[in-house]
Amino acid sequence: MLVIRPARPADLDVMMELAVLSGRGFTSLPEDEATLAARLDLAEASFTGAIAPAEAWYTIMLEDTETGRVEGLAGVRAAVGLKRPHFSFRVMTLAQYSSAIGTRFDHQALVLVNECGGWTEVGSLFLRPERRSGGAGSLLARSRYMLIGAEPTRFSHTIMAELRGWFDDNGKSPFWEGVASKFFRLPFEEADRMVTSTDGQFILDLAPRHPIYVDLIDADARAAIGRVHRDGEPALALLEKEGFERSGLVDIFDGGPTMTCSAAEVATIRATRTLRLEIGDPGETQALLSTMQIDGFRSVRAAARVGETAVTITKEAADALKLSNGDAVRVSA
Repeated sequence: MLVIRPARPADLDVMMELAVLSGRGFTSLPEDEATLAARLDLAEASFTGAIAPAEAWYTIMLEDTETGRVEGLAGVRAAVGLKRPHFSFRVMTLAQYSSAIGTRFDHQALVLVNECGGWTEVGSLFLRPERRSGGAGSLLARSRYMLIGAEPTRFSHTIMAELRGWFDDNGKSPFWEGVASKFFRLPFEEADRMVTSTDGQFILDLAPRHPIYVDLIDADARAAIGRVHRDGEPALALLEKEGFERSGLVDIFDGGPTMTCSAAEVATIRATRTLRLEIGDPGETQALLSTMQIDGFRSVRAAARVGETAVTITKEAADALKLSNGDAVRVSA
């Protein structure tokens, strides 16, 4: 059975392995051992409540209970942009009109903005390639919302997700090559690493302060604005199914889109009920189940017979959740 559990410092080796597998442009999962070790320490402190809720960054692991192997991971950051700005480009339309010649022009432009301060971010979703079917991705993605719904006061009313931007067949980012590199004058890998391993001062120092007219950008970079990486298309579909929409914001490095949704409108959260757990014959209908609190959070997708006040599941599913007969459990269809 696949189970979602909190990440812990002992997961460093497997997290490094997944970081290597994730490839270029997966900014939130850098191939940097010190950064990932700090992330795991922060995850442990977040789940146990050892830090302020707004500073929390929860990392969850998808584990196969039969083999003990971690098959993927995802994250929930309680609030972005509090200690340093969280910059994006907003794709805006700038209207210009000349009464002298009676002509109006509408220009699309990229404008540097800092609009996401305090929003909750879901991200870092990555699965081993052989696990990208059979519902594992859905379990991992939706468990982030079960985590948020368990204690909603710890999170923002707005949930955001930044998707990796487009890279060509040669592994290059057209947006980086055509736009961002003109300002940062660094190799993409170096800038990507600095996003997570430094305080981000270089972004404040070097990011463009004036609108960038899209018509002046080369065709490949222009086509990459808001385009999702081929490996991110399933994640985009899952976000849209939950009610997320494009915000008009794109990443300043690779041009990937930022999706947003009100926490109250996320489909998984809206469909969740709290029921009494009973162990028995669950039938064949599947449901998403999770524990009630963030500390020790666990989640599974399993056969479940859902009634008015109780849900019946197998002992195997109850053991995966570390719950017993009569305990409260959160259930989403």
